[in-house]
Amino acid sequence: MPTSLIAQLLILFVASGVLFATWKGGVAERLAAAVVVANMVVGILVAEFLPDLEGTIRFANDGLAAVALLAVTLRYGAPWMGGVMLFYAAQFSLHSYYLVTSRPDNDRLHAIVNNVNFSGIVWCLIIGTAVAWARRARRAKARAAAVATTAQEPAA
Repeated sequence: MPTSLIAQLLILFVASGVLFATWKGGVAERLAAAVVVANMVVGILVAEFLPDLEGTIRFANDGLAAVALLAVTLRYGAPWMGGVMLFYAAQFSLHSYYLVTSRPDNDRLHAIVNNVNFSGIVWCLIIGTAVAWARRARRAKARAAAVATTAQEPAA
């Protein structure tokens, strides 16, 4: 389990964002939340049990998460998913850079970029959930107003 305060706060932030997406999000937000959780859990498990392969597995893990989120993006076309895809592109580039240059991925630069990217992904999920929730609330209000108007019209 991560011991640094920043990593623990990031896990708490991710959990909060995922719970919000699961509670108030639509199908796209819930699927994206599941992908984010799976990505985070695999990352933590790899760090704990396979530290020698951590860089390679995280690279593959982020690639698979990006492909899964691309499928969600193509299926649901949510604009916030564009931001998520850009953050995953940055994440994939980060891992690629460290693999190609054979740098150890436990330095400060890697931690900062990784945490900023993952925070950005969660912020996109939270914003997308809030937008989807507000859109559903507006539609429900409009439907209720239409029903009320129809009920008040005199019969001809």
